[in-house]
Amino acid sequence: MPFYDLSVWRQYLFSFRTQSTNTEDENEDTTAQLFFKPMGSERIEMRKRQASVTQETPSSVQPQPGIENRGSNACCFCWCCCCSCSCLTVRNQDERAASHELRTDAIPNCEESSTPTLEEVSAWSQSFDKLMRTPAGRNAFREFLRTEFSEENMLFWLACEDLKQESNKAIIQEKARLIYEDYISILSPKEVSLDSRVRELINRNMLEPSEHSFDEAQLQIYMLMLRDSYPRFMNSAIYRDLVESLSQKSAES
Repeated sequence: MPFYDLSVWRQYLFSFRTQSTNTEDENEDTTAQLFFKPMGSERIEMRKRQASVTQETPSSVQPQPGIENRGSNACCFCWCCCCSCSCLTVRNQDERAASHELRTDAIPNCEESSTPTLEEVSAWSQSFDKLMRTPAGRNAFREFLRTEFSEENMLFWLACEDLKQESNKAIIQEKARLIYEDYISILSPKEVSLDSRVRELINRNMLEPSEHSFDEAQLQIYMLMLRDSYPRFMNSAIYRDLVESLSQKSAES
């Protein structure tokens, strides 16, 4: 067949155009698949990438030399309360140490008292006031409260009594703050039970703390111990055993 035959050229061009069109269609389909993927798969891939970046970040970030013991906000010009610079850390440690000393000195584990007589112990049953007037009575009652997991009532009462003995304004303010944190704050495990009126009064008093900032609260806790814990103490084994031991000693002498 001659090469210059027009029919042959027409047939050749037709087949070439057909192949080109099919190739362009395939390219368009591939491009559409690349640029128009479903949103769900894209989100899944994005989450996988974020998860991989999150896992790699801690291991990839290395601390710089010389700042291992400094916080992320280590600057002495930070005005926020969460600053972790070294000067504030030292100051906070000193404040905690001073607070611990005040807590330790304010309320001993047990008040110093002589051994009570049988007459004194018998007088405790006459009134709660006679029990609370003597160190031996307070110690015995405090031991009973500890068995009922309500020792914080006596501790609060003793802290208030200790506060009333202070005359230094700075010490009064610090002790008042410690009493509030230990027995009034709802975040404290030793919080005492007070009504809303007394709590509001304490909050106002804490604006300018004095030795009488907790008088109303102390009275309320005193009445709570009188009405609730004192009758059970008088019927407790702690009180009976104390009376029996003193009776035996009195009979032997």
